[in-house]
Amino acid sequence: MSMAEEELESVHVFEVEDLAVRYGEVTAISEVDLEICQQEITAFIGPSGCGKSTVLRCFNRMNDLIDSAHVEGSVLYHGVDLYDSQVDPVVVRRRIGMVFQKPNPFPKSIYDNIAYGPRIAGTKDNLDEIVERSLTRAGLWDEVKDRLRTSALGLSGGQQQRLCIARAIAVNPDVLLMDEPCSALDPIATGRIEELMREIKNDYTIVIVTHNMQQAARVSDRTAFFTAEVHGPTGQRRGRLVEFDNTGTIFSNPADERTEAYITGRFG
Repeated sequence: MSMAEEELESVHVFEVEDLAVRYGEVTAISEVDLEICQQEITAFIGPSGCGKSTVLRCFNRMNDLIDSAHVEGSVLYHGVDLYDSQVDPVVVRRRIGMVFQKPNPFPKSIYDNIAYGPRIAGTKDNLDEIVERSLTRAGLWDEVKDRLRTSALGLSGGQQQRLCIARAIAVNPDVLLMDEPCSALDPIATGRIEELMREIKNDYTIVIVTHNMQQAARVSDRTAFFTAEVHGPTGQRRGRLVEFDNTGTIFSNPADERTEAYITGRFG
């Protein structure tokens, strides 16, 4: 490995320290410490209700859109506190794109779905080039290039999800957050999305929430396992980060017995 490659591995896009998220009086997750590295795929796994999607939404301040949500602790993005009062969440979401569980194309043409973000950002020139480049990166150009002016709602589920990925990368983000992007797709479409993630990780840092442990093992470089435990004083279930390590280690030699129990199917 070259010195340049060693330096690249040490670059932290996110540094999370003592993160906790409350919804009203209920603490959804607490005591989260982890680092997300540049140009890697990081997977969040764990049972339902363990807070993995809540943590993901902290990375682009999507929790701001929930009135009762309150975020504590530190989330640094390239060393900048994302929750500093001087930070504009709109700018954050432009740099840190998100793809959701269910494909959500706009009720517009394929072309206008991709051009929407650049237009909002003030781009007027080179839209054709941006649309083609984004659809090509998402592995969709050859399938749709002859019907760009038709409705995106006419695409298959897998195509719609790749369209949403193309829409996200059209504004040239630094990070892609993916919240169970394959849960509504068939195995063939899922395979295409996984292949796409591997292809584009050299250009984007990717964080994916998935219930599919095999998917995490196939595509990710590092994996964080979360669980939900009863918090003694309150009796409420609270998400906790149990273990965070290289994916190979998590799946072959986990350090915590709770991780082993989950990945071997003994609970969850």
